[in-house]
Parts: sequence; C-alpha cells; structure tokens
Amino acid sequence: MTTDPAHDQLARVVREHAGRLAAALVRLIGDFSAAEDLVQDAVVAALRSWPVDGIPDRPDAWLFTVARRRGLDVLRRETRYREKLAQVQWPVPPEPDERLRLIFTCCHPALLRSAQVALTLRVVCGLTTAQIGRAFLVPETTVAQRITRAKRKIADAGIPYRIPAGEDLHGRVGEVLTVVYLMLNEGYLSTADAVHSQRLVEDAEWLAALLHELLPDEPEVAGLLALIRLHRARSGGRFDADGGLVLLADQDRSRWDHAAIADAVALLTRAARRHQPGPYQLQAAIVACHAEAARWEDTDWEQIVLLYDMLLHLAPSPVTRLHRAVALRYTAGPAAALRELDDLADRLDGYHLFHATRAGLLRDLGRPDEARSADQRALRLTRNPAEQAILHERLQWT
Repeated sequence: MTTDPAHDQLARVVREHAGRLAAALVRLIGDFSAAEDLVQDAVVAALRSWPVDGIPDRPDAWLFTVARRRGLDVLRRETRYREKLAQVQWPVPPEPDERLRLIFTCCHPALLRSAQVALTLRVVCGLTTAQIGRAFLVPETTVAQRITRAKRKIADAGIPYRIPAGEDLHGRVGEVLTVVYLMLNEGYLSTADAVHSQRLVEDAEWLAALLHELLPDEPEVAGLLALIRLHRARSGGRFDADGGLVLLADQDRSRWDHAAIADAVALLTRAARRHQPGPYQLQAAIVACHAEAARWEDTDWEQIVLLYDMLLHLAPSPVTRLHRAVALRYTAGPAAALRELDDLADRLDGYHLFHATRAGLLRDLGRPDEARSADQRALRLTRNPAEQAILHERLQWT
C-alpha cells in the first residue's frame, strides 16, 4: 500500500513540531483546549493543502502561521487572548521542558486511560481524530468524545500544566510510559491495518525518544525506548511476502536490522548500569535475548526464564506467567510448561494466546484432539487477521 509523499512529510513535520507549537500556545494563552484546537486546525489545513500545492520550504513556520491566524480569527473579540497569542513567535521554540509539561498534562492520572492515549496522540503527536480512530478501530466520533471529555476534565479539575516535582515525578513518569507502551502494543499486535499499525509504533518510538531526551537519567524511559527499537529492528522478518505473520522460530534473521539491535542493546546496557531495574528494562532484556541469537536454536532460554522471574517479582501478572511458561517449555519440557499454564486457566480463559500456547504444548505431549480444541478456542477469541491465518493453518493439519 503506497502513501502520498506529502502526507508522509506532514507526519514527520507534525511529529517534530506540533507538540512544540501546542506547548507554546498552552504556556502563553493558558487554555489547553483552545491551543490544541488551533494546532489541529493547522494540521487539517496542511493535509488538504500540501498534496495539492506542495510542501512549503518552512513547513513548521507554515503550521505556526495557520494556527496563529485561525486563533486571531476565532477569538478576535477577546482582546487579552489576542494579545497573548500575538506574543508567540516562530521559529524560536519553547524550552524543551514545555513539551514535557504537555505530555504530563495529557497523561494525568485523573483522566481515563483511553482519554490519555487519544489526547497524547492528538496534542503531542499531532494525529487527527480520524487517524486515531483508524489506528484503534474505533469511530472518529468516539475519539472526538474522549478528547472533548478529557479537555473538559483538565479545565474543570484545574489540572496544572506542569511537571511533577520530587517523589511525584517517578510515579507520573510511570503513567506516561504506560500510555506509550499501550501505543506500542496496539501497533505491534496489528489489530488495525498495517499502515496505521506501523505509524502507531513509530509514534510510540518518537514519544519514547523525546522522553529519553528530556529525562536522560530515568532508566525505565531508556528501557522502553530500547524495547520499542528492538521490536522495530526485527519487523523485517515478521511478515512474509503476502503479509502473513511469520512465527519467531521461522523468521529469516538476515532480514533483521542488526545495527539497530546493537544500538538498542547498548542503550539498555547504559540504563542497567544505574542499578534500578524495572519492568520495561526487563522486557527489553528478554527481547534482546531473542534478537541477539543467531539462530532459534541458539536462544538462551535459561536466561529468559530468569528474566521472567525477575519481572514477575517486580510486576506480577498472569500474562507474564504465560510468557514464562513458553520459555519453560525449552528448559523444563512441555509437561512442566503445561502445568504452569493450567494454573492460569481461570484468569486467562478469555485470552486467545493462552489457548494457542496450550495447543502447542498439547501437541508436543501427543494429545492432538485437545490441541485442536484449544486452537479452535483461540481462533474464536482473536480478531487479528494474521493470527487467525496461522490458527486456520494449524487446524488444517490436525
């Protein structure tokens, strides 16, 4: 699927400059909702204009000019607002921490998670409501409602436009990272079409890189950035020529970006030297074990099980235990792994990967009828077309 070069250029410019412009407007006019609307008006105008008239020489200044003009037109009766808006100059950007304030405002814990994600994608990354809706397979009107409610909550609750101080910072960084991680998962698991899924992962990487630039001493920020980059580095082998999903054991590792893997591992190593292990660093270390193995047979499964043990200690969850059981299959055998899974049946019965994993273990143990039933259950639970294709193929051969 091809995309218009002007739209691709717009995405790059918006990702770099929309957050800066929004931060400048929020800081100067003191109205989060109005500032966000002005930036989005400029983005929509660019989407309409650039494919026809061409990309301007100074696209960042173009976005600023349109946003400023729109603000003066809409609010010309409000003298104080107009005077504040007139103070904004371009290309002088706000200080870097202005964008950080913007991210913390969008990800305030008083907002629902779905609203945090939608607001961050729209205000910080500059996506339109239509783009966000396509990425998450929800109607554009639903996205618009989430954003409207979030902006109203920010205004009504008096949520401050600032970076948390002291002990509050660490907890709030975790809130921001959760939003970025959710973007990664939604894009990487491909519940939307391939183009919008890829762009969602790119937006997650950009946000993580921005956070790392602004918070270079936070090891979990570096850990999440490394995790995203490790996933992206292996994307070349993840799908076949027809768009079908290729399982990790069958991937052509020559198609992986090994230079990017090395850079991500170096980033993770620097973070580990701070001796503040966290869930994102551990997840990145697990992916690194896979990424650095020259062949599937060379995978260090014992190290992976150990890393999962550490992850369970810091952030216990049934899904993490499921993933640990997959690794346990290669260190203690399928029977031990199946026992681990059976202990999770009451909590993961509605999760398709639980049943798909269980089917593989049952086949290893010579129980094909039970395996087939488990695959059928997994097929009913997933809406991912690539995963459905794999399950259909497995069922044809059993």
